[in-house]
Amino acid sequence: MKLPASMHVFQRGWLSSNNILFAGGGETALIDSGYVTHVPQTVALVSHALQGRPLDRLINTHLHSDHCGGNAALQGAFGCRTWIPAAEADKVRAWNEDALTFAATGQSCARFGFDDTLAPGDVLALGGMSWQVLGAPGHDPHSLIFYCPEERILISADALWENGFGVVFPELEGESGFAEVRATLELIASLDVRLVIPGHGAPFSDVDKALQTAFSRIDYFMADPVRNAQNALKVLLKFLLLERQSMTLAEVEALLARMPLSVEANRRYLNMSAPQLAQWAVAQLVKAGAAEASGGMLRNRE
Repeated sequence: MKLPASMHVFQRGWLSSNNILFAGGGETALIDSGYVTHVPQTVALVSHALQGRPLDRLINTHLHSDHCGGNAALQGAFGCRTWIPAAEADKVRAWNEDALTFAATGQSCARFGFDDTLAPGDVLALGGMSWQVLGAPGHDPHSLIFYCPEERILISADALWENGFGVVFPELEGESGFAEVRATLELIASLDVRLVIPGHGAPFSDVDKALQTAFSRIDYFMADPVRNAQNALKVLLKFLLLERQSMTLAEVEALLARMPLSVEANRRYLNMSAPQLAQWAVAQLVKAGAAEASGGMLRNRE
């Protein structure tokens, strides 16, 4: 799973997306910037790797808060130029937090600007390599992935992980997402890939196995969309718990009740009362070993 010398992957976990730094000949560039609460660590990682060199470009695969939450800080620290998906330009220009999903998910993102946009069909020169910009709708309608045919490397964002893919958010609001996930997986399957650098988790080389897992998962969701809604609500609560590390059980109910995406998913698919939804979500995280509940508190477990 050897990377080209000009590429560095900072594996960040789940609250912050992975960051991919290109620091070979020519311009330096970073793909994705993590979540806002990890900003000091992100700036430190990039600064240490660059060893005094400037960061010339910042590129976002998509604009979920765990992928762009460090944009403003990196712009301030390095004065880097920023590229975002073209379909998101008007939302960022107006800083529409509802359209950008930050408000809908109860997550935070410091306001940032951009200098240029990317769209499927574009080609990027990064680290002395040529990267094809491909559309990867499903998890997010405007997500992009990057493929280098020469090195057979795919930067897959949340379109493909080693054990699945990101939450299919459009379906929670009654929009199409499952078909787009499947089409994106079929696109990836058509590429000659030796190494995948996902948005979360370690880089991996068994692409066929990952695709088999992902196809099975999307079939599971398509057979009963309630499953996607249940998964989404667990993931949204886990994200908030990762950020806060602990919260009262009363806070869980309040957070889910004022999170528009949670409310909409519950209305469409689960039809629980606010207390029922909170109790269910807490029980699911505890059952999975992702949290512990005692003394009126919910605490994060890694």
